[in-house]
Amino acid sequence: MLSIRMQRTGRKGHAMFRVIVQESRLTPTSGKVVAQLGSYDPHAKSVILDKEKAAFYLEHGAQPSDRVARLLKNNGVDLPSWVKLQDDKERKVRNADKRRSTTPAAPKEETPEVEAEAPAAEEAAEPAEAVAAE
Repeated sequence: MLSIRMQRTGRKGHAMFRVIVQESRLTPTSGKVVAQLGSYDPHAKSVILDKEKAAFYLEHGAQPSDRVARLLKNNGVDLPSWVKLQDDKERKVRNADKRRSTTPAAPKEETPEVEAEAPAAEEAAEPAEAVAAE
């Protein structure tokens, strides 16, 4: 039986994937590929697919993996009725109280330096007026 799956390529820490059609009993790294349908870059979220080839292999019974089925659906390939997509997982945030975005805002303190400078300017003006009056 054929399966449509992803084959990892790219350097360490920067994965790139090929979307391939392969015998399901073989591993993606075996090198024995029936057809290459396109590629997927998870960093740039770019997908390049040959939609006609993908539709052909789906019509003839190739089983897509869960991730490939989502990619095909998002790119406008009609999936057969027997392909079941998994529901989205419920996501949880660990230690939400430690995140900066969820901590309450601290009240801003007023700067007392501005108030202290104003009286000093008035004191300096008084002796100048006294000198001018004499």
